[in-house]
Amino acid sequence: MDKAAVHAELEQARRTFHELLDSASPADLRRPSAGTRWTNRQLLFHMLLGYLIIRALSGLVRLFGRLPDGASRGFARVLNAVTVPFDAVNFAGSWLGGTVLPRRWMRALFDRTIAALHRRLDRETDDALARGMHYPTRWDPFFRDHMTLADVYRFPTQHFGFHRRQLTLDQ
Repeated sequence: MDKAAVHAELEQARRTFHELLDSASPADLRRPSAGTRWTNRQLLFHMLLGYLIIRALSGLVRLFGRLPDGASRGFARVLNAVTVPFDAVNFAGSWLGGTVLPRRWMRALFDRTIAALHRRLDRETDDALARGMHYPTRWDPFFRDHMTLADVYRFPTQHFGFHRRQLTLDQ
C-alpha cells in the first residue's frame, strides 16, 4: 500500500469538502441531490459519514483478520441479511446529521476525522494493512467480498467521489 497516496487522497477530500461547503448557498444545500432522497446538505453529511465509519470498519478488520476465514464470512452473511434495516438507519442518520449539524461543525468534524485517519494510517504496519475479512457486499457498492485494512482506508474516498457526482450544488 502506498501510504503517501492515501494521505494525498484524504487531503484532497478534505479540501474538496471545504470547497463544497464554503461555496454552497443555503438554497444550494436545501436542493435535492441527484439519485438520492437526501438534500445536498444531507448528502454532504453522508459523505462525511463514510470517513467517520473507518474507525469501526478498521476495528472489524483487526478482529476478524486474526480469526479463521469462516468467522468473517459468516458475519458478512448476517450483515447482508439485515441490509434493509441498515439502509433505513443509514438514511435516517444522514438525514438527521445533515439536517441539524451546522456547516462549521460538519467542517470541523471532517477535519478532525481526516487528521485522526492520517495519524492512524502512519501507525499501521504492513502486516496490519494486509489483514482482511469478508464484508457485506449489499451494504455499499464499494464493499467487496474480501477487503484488507488497506482497502478499508481507500473506501471512504471512493464513496466520497461517487456521492460527489450526485450533488447538485453547481446548478
